[in-house]
Amino acid sequence: MEDRPNAPRGARERARAEVMSELLASARERLGTDGAANLSLRAVARDLGVSSSAVYRYVESRDALLTLLIVEAYDAVGHVAEEAASRARAAGSSPAQTWLAVARAVRGWALANRHSFELIYGTPVPGYQAPQDTVAAALRIWAVIVSIMLEGFDDGSLTPAGPDFDPAGLVTAEVFTFAGMGAPRDVPAETARAVVRSFTLFASLIGGLTAELYGHLHRVADDFPGVFDAMIATAAAGVGLHVDLLG
Repeated sequence: MEDRPNAPRGARERARAEVMSELLASARERLGTDGAANLSLRAVARDLGVSSSAVYRYVESRDALLTLLIVEAYDAVGHVAEEAASRARAAGSSPAQTWLAVARAVRGWALANRHSFELIYGTPVPGYQAPQDTVAAALRIWAVIVSIMLEGFDDGSLTPAGPDFDPAGLVTAEVFTFAGMGAPRDVPAETARAVVRSFTLFASLIGGLTAELYGHLHRVADDFPGVFDAMIATAAAGVGLHVDLLG
């Protein structure tokens, strides 16, 4: 008897979750057919067989729907990176090999979810301003990259070939905080330099995937996975992570 008042609310929550799942699935399909810039709540409503006003009960605007899709995509790629890093570490991999495992896993996700990749790493949607809600999800992959750099720094395997520089003020406080390092002023300069160099890992990852997904390697590369590994390993060597591709 005591649980009965909660039952209707539970049923409503389950029904709402089911509709939201269908709504997001339709929106993901629309990303592929219409593109993010042309995403329309009316089109999503037609896909679901409901009125536009019914959809507005779940998302208040097109931009709100885009935000849900963006957070979902960032969380997905962040989860893939976290899981790959965890498996590599459990297998005793070096930081360099852990990075290669993460990069390969993210490539697998991008190939399987091209439109989600394009949404978060492709051309910005005109007129859309990402809210603060997207930041934590976007930083998940950064936390993985930074953690790998710091592992290499801590175990002495990180030997960067790039130039020295002053890292002060180059990275937002959120990156340090999300990586569990505290305020930037409390981070030693050498550690901060390793964090800044992590941008090269991120840029090589997204750049390599963009080149492949957008056809820039067509009639240039014969072995796309092999070329990807070579790009990742070459960029990683510059920041001090030396990946063994022949072992």
